[in-house]
Amino acid sequence: MCEYCGCQSVSAIEDLTREHDTVVGLISAVRTAEDTDRMAALARDIAGVLAPHTEVEEHGLFPLLADDFPDQISALESEHRLVESVLAEAAHGTPTDPAWPTRLIETLDLLRDHILKEQDGVFPAALTTLSGTDWDTVDKVRAALRSDHKGGGVPGRDGLNHPCP
Repeated sequence: MCEYCGCQSVSAIEDLTREHDTVVGLISAVRTAEDTDRMAALARDIAGVLAPHTEVEEHGLFPLLADDFPDQISALESEHRLVESVLAEAAHGTPTDPAWPTRLIETLDLLRDHILKEQDGVFPAALTTLSGTDWDTVDKVRAALRSDHKGGGVPGRDGLNHPCP
C-alpha cells in the first residue's frame, strides 16, 4: 500500500495500514475460495479484523477530520455499514442465499476501493491536518480497545463485544 507520503511513520496509521494489508490478503483468499463455506469463514475473518479497525477510524480518526471533509467521511462511514451488513450475513455460518457469494465479491470490490480511498486520501490528509494531540486521541481509542479486549472485547455500535488485535 501507500508508502510515499510518510504517513506510516505515525503509529496509528501504521496499525490501520497493517490491518488493511491483512484484509486485502483475505479478500484475495475469498476470490480463490473453492466453496461458499470457505468464503463464509473468510468473511468472518475479515469482519474480525474490521470490527476494531472501524472503531478506531470512526471513534478516533474520522471525528477529527469530519469538519474539514464532511462528505468524504460520511461516504466512508456509509461504506463501512454496507460492508458490515454483507459480512454479518456469514456471522453464524454459511449463508443459504445463493446470491450471497456474488454479493460478497461485489462488496469486497467496494471494500478494496474503500481501502484505497483511506490509504491514498484519508491517511495523507490526516498526516497534514492533525496535531500531536489529535494523534494521541486516536491512540487512546486503540488503547481502550486493547484494554477492553482483556476483559472480553469492546462493545461496538451493535452492542456486541468485538475482538481486537
